[in-house]
Amino acid sequence: MKQTRSKLILSTTVLAATLLAGGGKVTAQTPISPALTTPDKVETRVGTLNFKDGAPSKETTEKVYDNIDFTHAYEAFVNTFSGVSIDALRKGLLSVGVKDNEVIVFSELMDAKSLYLTANADTIYAIGILDLTKGPMVLEVPPKFLGAIDDQWFRWVTDIGLPGADRGEGGTYLIVPPGYDGPLPAGGFTIAHSRTNRVAWFGRSFLENKSDPKVPADTIKKFTKVYPYEAGGFGTPISEFLAGKARLGKVEPAPATVFHEGSGKVMNTVPPNDFSFFEMLNEIVQREPATALDPELMGPIAAIGIVKGKPFAPDARMKKIMTEALALANAASRTLMMNPRDPSWFYYPGSAWMNFLFESGYEFETPIPLITREGIKIHPPTGYRQLDARTSFFYYVTGITPAMAMRLPGIGSQYLLAMLDADKNYFDGAKNYKCTLPKGIPEANFWSFTVYDNQSRSMLDTPQRFPRAGSQSYPSPAAEASADGSTTVYFSPKQPDGVKRGNWIQTDPNKGWFVILRLYSPLEPFFTKKWRPSEIELVK
Repeated sequence: MKQTRSKLILSTTVLAATLLAGGGKVTAQTPISPALTTPDKVETRVGTLNFKDGAPSKETTEKVYDNIDFTHAYEAFVNTFSGVSIDALRKGLLSVGVKDNEVIVFSELMDAKSLYLTANADTIYAIGILDLTKGPMVLEVPPKFLGAIDDQWFRWVTDIGLPGADRGEGGTYLIVPPGYDGPLPAGGFTIAHSRTNRVAWFGRSFLENKSDPKVPADTIKKFTKVYPYEAGGFGTPISEFLAGKARLGKVEPAPATVFHEGSGKVMNTVPPNDFSFFEMLNEIVQREPATALDPELMGPIAAIGIVKGKPFAPDARMKKIMTEALALANAASRTLMMNPRDPSWFYYPGSAWMNFLFESGYEFETPIPLITREGIKIHPPTGYRQLDARTSFFYYVTGITPAMAMRLPGIGSQYLLAMLDADKNYFDGAKNYKCTLPKGIPEANFWSFTVYDNQSRSMLDTPQRFPRAGSQSYPSPAAEASADGSTTVYFSPKQPDGVKRGNWIQTDPNKGWFVILRLYSPLEPFFTKKWRPSEIELVK
């Protein structure tokens, strides 16, 4: 065997020598396609990049790494703004004394002094943060409530109230933390599992007879309860204890829930868009399980130095890059919100009224189902995330739930957003505008317009205090219809001559604004688009 291998090596050597000796010629190399090569000089948006036979120069290496870090920081902002928004909500509540597992109730409505992303001045809000670090928590909700629970990264956990399992009759929800392997009740609770240690819950109740806030506010305070789950207590039958399947816990009245009044309070729940954004993001990463966010989304966060269990201490170079990336990411988010380019985002052809949730669904992946007289028609999954829609949505909205994106008449609420006037210009607070709603406004409960400040995306703060108009007679008079049944609402710094107070929303001459039209318990003509509001026109 050794002799055969030696002969083979010798033969190969002789063959190679013979080829070289044949006129001194060497077989030509296989050519490399230009498609596989990197030119010596490459022009890019970050400048000229230089390579020597594919190897980057020192200056090019620095530019490329700066761009990589910039990209990761940009992605960290647009992908996690939602999570920082929940943290900003929690910090805003803490600033007015509302601790985790306590409740704030806006008994006389929320006004423009509180900064909440596109909240309304039409319903009684109840809001709280549940701390699950010590185990499951119980949330009892009142009847006639409309709300949802979202986790720390702003992912939907479950609906509560009218769209939830209690269907508006009032119910008891058990929220289970990540990694919990203890006993759970056999009945009596709607059980929902969270991937994060903290969740935000929020809900709204409607005014009694479209005019009285006291009844729903009192109902919220009477029936809402927040307390730790007692394993083996209510919801666990004795038979399971006798069979050795469960412990025997206590059954006793729930501890009193702490309520805070929110109306008239000044608080900020809007996420920052300076470097403190990344500091808040780091706080979330340190508090929550490492697996609470999908690895692909956690990747850019880790790449800029935000890693669970490690200090976040960017050097001067990295801090400068992150600050620049954040500025551009904020600009992108704001542009997507205020001047979208995707025609599918607009609800009517050629209109400024938009609601892209019908196309993206609440997970920004698959359009919401069609509700037809023949039944429900489910769209097949698209297989991709609509990232621009997700970025835009969380930049101006608090809360996400399937109930915000459904075509079911008579349940929940629907929204149309307008950032531009009939001529596709931004709204100028110093000018006068009007919008007409045709006869037969498709709502079974009530409708309203609410005006928002472009900068804060919160209610516009003017002497009017509640920047809204609608069919309710509180906190301002109800809008009045014209003789033909249509209703026109005016937007201007001063009340126009001959216009009733209920048909006017005050604007600020020094501020830009946008508006949301809400239909509570929307009816079929809205979904079929047989009914359509006018564009918002400049009154010349």
